[in-house]
Amino acid sequence: MDIAFSPSRPNTFDTLVFAIPKDGSTNAPITASRILVEGANAARFTGDAGATFESFVDENGTTLRVVLLGTGDGGDLDMEKAGGALTARLATSGAANVAVEFPLGATGKSAARLAFGARLRGWRIDTYRTRQPEKAKPTLKSVTIVSGEGSAEWAALSAVADGVALTRELVSEPANIIYPESFVERCQHLTDLGIEITILDENQMAEFGMGALLGVAQGSPRKPRILAMRWDGTNGAQTKPVAFVGKGVTFDTGGISLKPGAGMEDMKWDMGGAGAVAGAMKALAGRKAKAHIVGICGLVENMPDGNAQRPGDIVTSMSGQTIEVLNTDAEGRLVLCDVITWTQKQFAPEIIVDLATLTGAMMVALGDQHGGLFANDDGLAQDLAEAGTAVGETLWRFPMSDAYNKLIDSPIADMKNIGPRFAGSITAAQFIKRFVNEGVKWAHLDIAGMVWADKPGAVWDKGATGYGVRLLDRLVADKFEI
Repeated sequence: MDIAFSPSRPNTFDTLVFAIPKDGSTNAPITASRILVEGANAARFTGDAGATFESFVDENGTTLRVVLLGTGDGGDLDMEKAGGALTARLATSGAANVAVEFPLGATGKSAARLAFGARLRGWRIDTYRTRQPEKAKPTLKSVTIVSGEGSAEWAALSAVADGVALTRELVSEPANIIYPESFVERCQHLTDLGIEITILDENQMAEFGMGALLGVAQGSPRKPRILAMRWDGTNGAQTKPVAFVGKGVTFDTGGISLKPGAGMEDMKWDMGGAGAVAGAMKALAGRKAKAHIVGICGLVENMPDGNAQRPGDIVTSMSGQTIEVLNTDAEGRLVLCDVITWTQKQFAPEIIVDLATLTGAMMVALGDQHGGLFANDDGLAQDLAEAGTAVGETLWRFPMSDAYNKLIDSPIADMKNIGPRFAGSITAAQFIKRFVNEGVKWAHLDIAGMVWADKPGAVWDKGATGYGVRLLDRLVADKFEI
């Protein structure tokens, strides 16, 4: 679906959309406006964000599809919701070329935000569909935003949408297509945007002493990788980068601590944290963010073959700390601990944010409404929460303390990789915290309930949501750009 901005209606269109603010006038500037007004009133259309009223009218001898689209109070999220509703309504409707008009006084920023929502909601993956009912096939080809302004804002938002699309693609692909090596290959195009890429293979990881990560990977014939991406839009002005670290378990069987079979196919999205980091890097480079950022993905597959890690094994992490592995299905923290240690050694960041589909306990606590937020710094926690609220990717902060930390002490090693039954998300965060150097500001986002949706949302269809990309992009824009 192409999106364009034009100061006037395009020469050809088959659908005309009028953006209507909440309780605004539905008197559209066409000759058939009376029919629309009466129809909208009968349907109780009041301009709520995302509400639609659709009709067909005779306009100058041509039958025209007309949609009234509610934009609510006109804030960013309302405009994005409206754009998403537009795409959801028209994507497979038979409409092909749509023109969207705004009331007098509407800003270019509002128009761009509506376009952003339309683009986000329009993403879908049809790669493996060989047969589809005709009415299920997308027909929408272009959306023209009839606005003299907004193209400048759209340039940046379009780059962010590209980043979200990459994340959704990586998360949606099955595990026989996306595994550590192919994940890296899918990200190679980021060099065209100016991102520097470094790749570590299993031999290099062994030289660094990454026993925790390699322990997870040893049961799979798919070899692990670390993918490091660096974007410096400051020309060296920021000497220390902000680091984003993502858990990238491209498929998680649980290992020897095997998961139940029902629903195991969902574990293709256990690399959602790494997917979000890759997408965020694409977004930042695409819009030429004036910030110095590194994104590091720890990529493994967790399988239960004869060489797999066993419950009770003790591994030595890159930091030198030893870990008693009581449950091989608590593998994400084993990946993250070595990746965070390497990130600190390699890039010396003062700020680290890690993202991971880490615990089922987080889904029990928050469902699919918030990601979990853990941090050792109140300011960073607040910055992340505010960024999430601003873009509609909300976070909820959880406590951390020495009392929780003691729950992962091991009688035989420095720590164990799981705590008792309760507070599972907190003890997982406490585990990761043990590998963060003194003085480094760190936050952990447990996004287990957020990367995949069983039903459509305002700006995504069922499936991969792309959660985390817009949040990280907004954090950088608000706090770290020069």
